Amino acid sequence: MKVVTFGEIMLRLAPEGYLRFVQADKFGVVYGGGEANVSVSLANYGLESVFVTKLPKHEIGQAAVNSLRRFGVDTSKIVRGGDRVGIYFNEKGASQRPSKVIYDRAHSAIAEATPSDFNWEDIFEGADWFHFTGITPALNPTVADICLEACKAAHKAGAKISCDLNFRKKLWTREQAKETMTKLCKYVDVCISNEEDAHDVFGIDAENTDIAGGKLNHEGYKSVARQLAEKFGFEKVAITLRSSISANDNDWAALLYDGKEYCFSKSYHMHIVDRVGGGDSFGGGLIYACLSGYSTQDAVEFAVAASCLKHSIEGDFNAVSVDEVKALAGGNATGRIQR
Repeated sequence: MKVVTFGEIMLRLAPEGYLRFVQADKFGVVYGGGEANVSVSLANYGLESVFVTKLPKHEIGQAAVNSLRRFGVDTSKIVRGGDRVGIYFNEKGASQRPSKVIYDRAHSAIAEATPSDFNWEDIFEGADWFHFTGITPALNPTVADICLEACKAAHKAGAKISCDLNFRKKLWTREQAKETMTKLCKYVDVCISNEEDAHDVFGIDAENTDIAGGKLNHEGYKSVARQLAEKFGFEKVAITLRSSISANDNDWAALLYDGKEYCFSKSYHMHIVDRVGGGDSFGGGLIYACLSGYSTQDAVEFAVAASCLKHSIEGDFNAVSVDEVKALAGGNATGRIQR
């Protein structure tokens, strides 16, 4: 199975441990980004995983490429050019202090890409699936147009298309997001969201219920999933359910709606090592499960277990195997040492 993803991979700079930006005298380096994170998950699961972006020809651009290659991601469709690799600074939160992200991604290579950079007919040859997130079209109108071209080409090639709405208020307004994502979602088969993104992007709220509280309100989430499916004709809608107890401790679950049944996963109480990429690891798990023919219930269990494991791993990428995810999804959640 061949999966293509399209987006931006960035250089991530973070203080050691739980130091704040203003305390740091050095920063650790890793690479990551929404769609790149999904590509790494899928490569780890044994699929043919192709990541598409634009990166500079210089050594920092090459380091970003190498970070993907080491996990087996196909980087042959990455366009080389431009001057900048986008950067984000990540300050890890603790207890009641939230994590903080500062972007320095203006004028990155992918943000200055043009439609002529990408031969989508060639890229989607033999592809079974295409994935993107709402972060990529938020970069600017030109990249949004490139996303639309990619969706049209993927649809023409017969590939399923998934999108994680991923609203980022630092990148665009709700009005801009609604206008652009409405055009893109006409081509999407599988939508991944949470209740905040559904509200921020499409103004969709749960009917006759309040889902803003700390406890999971199943009827509210079912309402959001159904409204999204009815609005765009999605085959499946996944709603991730995060209850944030503190920056370190979250409860994590999800709902997957297939147009007929609503399947809720089991809930995991997580003590978080690194939550960046948690949603992307859910997306990667869901795509793998769908392509593997899992039932709706088994698919959401696999995706949530994959994401739960990612929260225990430093960096953006989810460095886990199918067997490890299946073990957790099957009930082995003790974390005891394996000898």
